[in-house]
Formats: sequence, structure tokens, C-alpha cells
Amino acid sequence: MSLSGKTLFITGASRGIGLSIALRAARDGANIVVAAKTADPHPKLPGTIYTAADEIAAAGGQALPLVVDVRDEASVQSAVDQAVERFGGIDILVNNASAISLTGTLSTDMKRYDLMHQVNTRGTFLTSKACIPHLKKSANPHVLMLSPPLDMSPRWFGGHVAYTMAKFGMSMCVLGMAEEFRSDGIAFNALWPRTGIATAAIQFALTGEEGLRHCRTPEIMADAAHAIFGKPSREFTGQFLIDDTFLYGEGVREFDKYRVDPTASLMPDFFVPEDSVPPPGVVIG
Repeated sequence: MSLSGKTLFITGASRGIGLSIALRAARDGANIVVAAKTADPHPKLPGTIYTAADEIAAAGGQALPLVVDVRDEASVQSAVDQAVERFGGIDILVNNASAISLTGTLSTDMKRYDLMHQVNTRGTFLTSKACIPHLKKSANPHVLMLSPPLDMSPRWFGGHVAYTMAKFGMSMCVLGMAEEFRSDGIAFNALWPRTGIATAAIQFALTGEEGLRHCRTPEIMADAAHAIFGKPSREFTGQFLIDDTFLYGEGVREFDKYRVDPTASLMPDFFVPEDSVPPPGVVIG
């Protein structure tokens, strides 16, 4: 299965998981729309849309770097129009852009609440809405949300209800749109990591530098996304997938290659249901 000639529209693709998915597709010769906010270097965070585009080109793909604010309807629509004009259509949408604040109710100011809901839930809905008319014309259209299974356990709400609501909003888009556009043959699926992933969000928002040692690399998510995009869209939709369980089902047996530090224990991620069992040989915590 190859994504050669396919066009992927990826939000938040200037770094982290979004960039890794882009680079995996680029190795096939795909076209990548790098839709993100970072045009100028950030003092702490790595990468801009332009450095990402350079990496994509070096990996064998074509890149269109666009400054996009997923909260703004005109910004998203303009980017979609430019993508279609440049590459002739859109085959795959990856809703990766996200905002996080693991704060309780009294510690969550409304500006941060609004940011999380505007980027996560609204941004996912808006970008999907803008891309769907073009996805309908694709031979095997996929929309992938980087969002968790809809596990209604109170443990995922008690400590950070605002963030959980915003992330689950993305997953509710999967649930609803998979059914709404089933007859159009557009696949809507969610992918979520079992462990922490070594990204800037982990480093700066959660655990710091030490926490990265207990993570997997973004490549596990990129490999899982690549496998999802190869599935027949009319047959594989409405799924809520955990990265290593899905990859195990696809024949992957070696997971240590994804560990940042093979000597460090793996840190579990949020939102993984308690009944989700790791693949054989994988130990969490």
C-alpha cells in the first residue's frame, strides 16, 4: 500500500505527531498540506511550517506550507481552497491540532477553556466540514482524528473536565460523521496512543525533559496512521483505535523500536480504557 500521489491535509503538522505522519506519507511520495500556526520560530517549541515543508521534500513528498488557525473559518477555507488548487483535491484529512490544559474547574480560566474547545472540538468540526466536499471525490477518502476512545469513566473527567470535554468532542465528531457520511464512503476514525508520546506537549505541558524517557516516539502513531489510510474507506470507519493494539493486528511484533529509552518504564497515556490490554510483550508502567 502506498500513498504516492495522495494529498493529505494535516493540521498542526509543523512538529510532533502531525509532522511524523506527514513524513511517513512523504516517503511514499504524497502531497502534504502543512496547516499550522507557526510561521516564525518559537523560543521553546521546535519547527515551523517551512522547516516541516523542507523535511517533507527531503523525505520524497511535495509540501504546501500554509499558516492556518483552525479556530477561524476563513483561514481554514482559504487553506482548503489553496490545497485543491495546488494538488487537485484532498484524499486524507488529519485533525491533529490540539490545545491542552490539565487543570481542574476552579483553576481553568475561561480563556483557556475557550481555546481548548475552539481548537480541539470546533477546529475538528470546521476543518472536516471544509474538506468533506473534496473528500467525496476521492477514491479512498479518510479522516483521522487524534482523539481518544469515548470512555465515560469518571476518572478521565474529575481532574480536568474542560480538557476531557474538548478531546471527547473530537471523538464525537468521529462517531457522528462516520455514520453521517457512511454512504459517501468517507472513513472517519480516531487514533490514540497507549503511552505518552515524546512531543513538546509532554515536555513543556506535562512532565518535563525526564518524562520523555518514558515515552514512545511519534513514529508509532505515524505507522499506525499510514496503515489506517490503506484500509478501504467504505469498510473501515467509526473505529476508535489504540496505536499498538491496532499495529499488532496489522502484523507488527516489535514495539521496543518505538521507545525513547528502552531502559525506562513506559508512561501510560490518558483516556486508555482499563479493558484495553497491551499487545503481548508490552509492559506499561
